[in-house]
This record gives sequence, structure tokens and C-alpha cells, in this order.
Amino acid sequence: MRIGISIATMQLTRDHREGARHIIERAARARDAGLDSLFVGDHHVTAVPYYQNSPVIGRILAEWDRRDCGALYLLPLWNPVLVAEQTATLACIAQGRFILQCALGGERQQSGGMGVPHRDRRSMFEDAVGLLRRLWSGETLDHDHHWQLRDARISPLPPEPIDIWIGATADVAIERAARLGDGWLGDPGSVFDATRHQLNVYREACERLGNAEGAVALRRDIFVGKSADEASRQMEPYLGNYRGFDPEALIVGDVGLVTERLNDYKELGFTDVLMRNISRDQDEALATIERMGRVREQLK
Repeated sequence: MRIGISIATMQLTRDHREGARHIIERAARARDAGLDSLFVGDHHVTAVPYYQNSPVIGRILAEWDRRDCGALYLLPLWNPVLVAEQTATLACIAQGRFILQCALGGERQQSGGMGVPHRDRRSMFEDAVGLLRRLWSGETLDHDHHWQLRDARISPLPPEPIDIWIGATADVAIERAARLGDGWLGDPGSVFDATRHQLNVYREACERLGNAEGAVALRRDIFVGKSADEASRQMEPYLGNYRGFDPEALIVGDVGLVTERLNDYKELGFTDVLMRNISRDQDEALATIERMGRVREQLK
């Protein structure tokens, strides 16, 4: 099982350049720790600083190497030609494989702020996935549905195929991931039993559709301390109301305990776990990333 990182690009700092530096520092620490992949997320119409995915991943690729990388795009909020252009360019910048993570984007505020009909997001998502694959392949196309496209094409093309990992939680959405994607990206807020159920839904859907299983990746919010007791004390302020998650979905402990917890997902058959920092403190975040390198070694 590979251990990667999804770097939090919401940075609650008064100095917005400092927030950007924090993101870059975390990418460099993930490289030095030997983590297997590097990703950033996607969010829009925010009241707090959220550094946007395409420019951020383009910058932090300067800190990376030939290991996997990519970014999440909430596809209904984007023009598919723009996504195809930006991801193809990023794939050219990357030294290794570029992966597109994608999801519907469930918040009405985002849809409204971006001028997108919230009710259409499922069919927009499916249209976008098909259009991306055609544009990446070099096709010139017309399209008349959610977008009105005429002679749409992109250049440069990706130097190698871009995999699509689809984030999904509900059974019907996981089945869509099995039908349309090259992999499924699990919900960071799901507890272990729910995650096991979701993985079974994905596998059963792949079998029913006659599709080979792709990557099965899971985002987990993690803090690794010097000791398990110290980790619990440091994370106590976060655990009462962290993103609305069940505390059981969070992984907090020392290297040994975190390795144990992640090994449970390895035994289920997950190919990738993408850590996200629980702590907003930069020193704590960097220390967790460094210790996750030791977790990765133990999981081998």
C-alpha cells in the first residue's frame, strides 16, 4: 500500500504569503520523508483563504520528483476544456504520473457562487469525464448539452494517459466510479466499517460491469506524535468538532499505533492512503509528515 499526502490548501494565516510558504514546505517535507504521492484539493467561494489547485500543484511540483502527483477538481464547477488544458499542462510539468481526482461537489453555495445549476451536477459530472478523455486523446469536438463547445481541442496533450480517480461515498456514486473511473477515492469521514462496506460496493460494481478494479485510495486525517499519549493531548482541541467527522475516522497516535491503524486498511485491499494533516500548526504538521515516512517504512 502506498502512502501519499493530500496537502491542505486552506491556510488560516493573516499573512497570505506565509500560507503559501506553508504549503510549499509541506510538499518538500513529504518528498524528503519518501511519501509516494502528492495531491491538493479543490474548493471555491470560500470565506477563508483557500489556495487554488492548478497554480498550487504547479508550484509545488518544483519540490517533487518522479513520484505520482495530482489534484482534485470538482468537475461540475469547471469548464471541461479548461480542466483538460490545465491538467495536460500539469502532466507535462510533472516528472512522473499525473492523476486527476474528481468529485461532484455537494455544496449549494459553491454551485451558486460559480453560476452552476446544483441540480444538474450529476449529469454535468458524467459529461465532463467523457469530454476530458476525448480532449486528452487529441480529439477536436463539438458538444451541445451543459456546455456549448465548438471545435474544442487542447494542446499540449498529456505525455502519458491521465488516470481519473473518482471520489464517492454513497453506493450509487461508488457504482458510478466503478463505471467511469480508473479508481475510486474513499471518503475521509467514513469510519472503518463504513469504509469496508464502500470498498465492497466498488468491487461488486466492477465485477458486475466487467471492469477491472483500479486504484482504491482513501484519504485519512492523521496526526503522528512522539508518543501516543502526547498525540492525544495535542489533538484534544481538534477532536470535539473536526470537520463534523466521527472521531473514529481520525487517526491519532505514535508511529506504531498509526502503522497499526493503517495496516487494517492495507489488509482490506486499499492500494493508497493519502494523509491529510489534522493539526493547523505548521511545526506539528511538518513533524507528522516526517513521521509518516517512518510509518510508510513499517507498512512495507
